[in-house]
Amino acid sequence: MDENTGGTMKITDHIDALDRAGRALADAAEKAGPEAAVPTCPEWRIRDLLRHTTAVHRWATTLVVERHASPPPFGDGPDLDGDALLAYYREGHTALVAALRAAPETLECWTFLPSPSPLAFWARRQAHETTVHRADAESALAAGAGPVDPSVAADGIDELLCGFHGRDRSRVRSPEPRTLRMRTTDTGDTWTVRLSADEPPRTERGDAAAATGNAAADTPDAELSGPADRLYLTLWNRLPADAVTLTGDEGLARLWRENSGI
Repeated sequence: MDENTGGTMKITDHIDALDRAGRALADAAEKAGPEAAVPTCPEWRIRDLLRHTTAVHRWATTLVVERHASPPPFGDGPDLDGDALLAYYREGHTALVAALRAAPETLECWTFLPSPSPLAFWARRQAHETTVHRADAESALAAGAGPVDPSVAADGIDELLCGFHGRDRSRVRSPEPRTLRMRTTDTGDTWTVRLSADEPPRTERGDAAAATGNAAADTPDAELSGPADRLYLTLWNRLPADAVTLTGDEGLARLWRENSGI
């Protein structure tokens, strides 16, 4: 299972990331306790986070194992709490990891973003679903969210920009054409996001100016830059805007932040 998933990571890399993130989420939830507030999701307590995430894991497992051609109903979270809820979450996470590891590369089932294959899609999507919610669980602890592996973070930025915001349902629009660049200072990745009034954002991987040698022709109106994990968590609205560096038009960066929630 070494097929590329659309970013720079392989299917096995994503499943490993899902495995690590899910275990870390459970550890943080256990330390915080079910009643602890989740600062990154102000309407939630840890019990709500666990109920939601295990529902997602079990739903994705059903899709992969039963090979549904359309999405099955998304069930409510379990009516459990405390140790029983934590055990139920761990069981569901373990089952999802096992299902993805056992699935054939020829797996056919429903997906909702472009991907080389359904297996590549679900491995990638659940890796990032769980990594972001791991950060949510850790935000309930005094130390806050821990670091994300730079390669995982850069891949997650790519999924967000090229996948989620490549869809018509993206709410990010600009009255006039504008360009926003995202740049990781540690992995060397860049994404140039072109905004307009009538279409969803159009994202180009890499630095077009560097490729053409014409910097003046492709200077963005604003740039957000920082270490990959800080940029990743900021773009997923898990860190404040000042966790990364803004160069250029503050209003454009604010427009993105206020309209880019998934």
